[in-house]
Amino acid sequence: MSEGTIKKFMFVNRKAPYGTIYALESLEVVLITAAFDQDVSLVFMDDGVFQLKKGQQTKGIENKNFSPTYRALDGYDIEKLYVEEEALAARGLSEDDLLVDVIVMSRAELGKLMNDMDVVLSF
Repeated sequence: MSEGTIKKFMFVNRKAPYGTIYALESLEVVLITAAFDQDVSLVFMDDGVFQLKKGQQTKGIENKNFSPTYRALDGYDIEKLYVEEEALAARGLSEDDLLVDVIVMSRAELGKLMNDMDVVLSF
């Protein structure tokens, strides 16, 4: 990548926030990518929608609750947060249950959006 070239990165989050390292690792890679002034989008699908759920309590599983970090994404100019409509519905969630403002899209619409990206990474 030459200096000054901006690439469109999409990070697809499919895993629950705890129990694996995927959610936290994704968040770290997103922040690093944004620090290099790249065009960053985040998509939350499948159990990944739980990463944005309000009121996460992690004391019982002895993990650090990193969900407040999602509210800081705006400070890194990461404003493109998409949630799969079907994943929300299947898990009994709505936009009101989420920590941050998102754009809810159907699986088909997200597929079209992914086609416009230079890089798509799934976690």
